[in-house]
Amino acid sequence: MRLRPLRFALIALLLAAGPARAIDPPYQAEMERLSEILGSLYFLDPLCKPNAGSDWRGEMADLIALDEPDDDRKQRLTGAFNSGYEAYARLYRVCTVSAEQAMSRLLIEAEKTARDIHSRYAE
Repeated sequence: MRLRPLRFALIALLLAAGPARAIDPPYQAEMERLSEILGSLYFLDPLCKPNAGSDWRGEMADLIALDEPDDDRKQRLTGAFNSGYEAYARLYRVCTVSAEQAMSRLLIEAEKTARDIHSRYAE
């Protein structure tokens, strides 16, 4: 299952990241992209897999809690999550082949991004 490695990679990344700093960490851009992807999945998952039981919003909340960002970074991460959600909410009302393909691409990108952040920035 693709979600388990992603979850472990996210948790490992955040545990290794340490406390928040006054300036952006070098992985901030990647974290914002990951947040946007999670927001997109939060919209698409129940649309295409209503009984899947994925909790992308909870994953995002855990990500923020473990990273311990300052208020500015927290707002940017939350804003990226919301932007990802809204982008797909404007496009889809029902699950289509295109929506399913988008979910697949997003899951692959989320896993890759989480692994990249972890391998590049974890101590």
